[in-house]
Amino acid sequence: MAKKEVKTNAMRLLERLKIAYRQHEYECAEFKDGMQVADLLGLPRERVFKTLVTEGADRNHYVFVLPVAEELDMKKAAKSVGVKALAMLRITDLTRVTGYIRGGCTAVGMKKPLVTRISAKAQALPRIVVSGGRPGSQIELAPDDLLRASNAQYADITL
Repeated sequence: MAKKEVKTNAMRLLERLKIAYRQHEYECAEFKDGMQVADLLGLPRERVFKTLVTEGADRNHYVFVLPVAEELDMKKAAKSVGVKALAMLRITDLTRVTGYIRGGCTAVGMKKPLVTRISAKAQALPRIVVSGGRPGSQIELAPDDLLRASNAQYADITL
């Protein structure tokens, strides 16, 4: 009997929006960072993006999607969403805020819509890879499709 494909909220939303994506899976018994995921899947690190969630000085939450080998520039990120300062969201608050767990957080299909910025570097790529909504699952799609599905904007957010 064939293994049943497990769909995440992110995948269901992409399908509802008629956005084509390709799923990549890997073994994940423990947390893997984005660079480890890229290496496991044999993908160039510049095509694999991570999703970071922050809390602004205004107490609202903001999502940033950037290449796994790069760092979020907190000043640029804050400016892109119109707040004075940002702090990384505590891991213990991630599921409550997003509906996703560490290693499976993606900008698509969060518990409630959050202001989202995608690194402008994604625009130069035909396809990028982001978390599929659970550890061990990644989704590959066009950057503009991720932008549409997450109601995001492109911004210069990296160091």
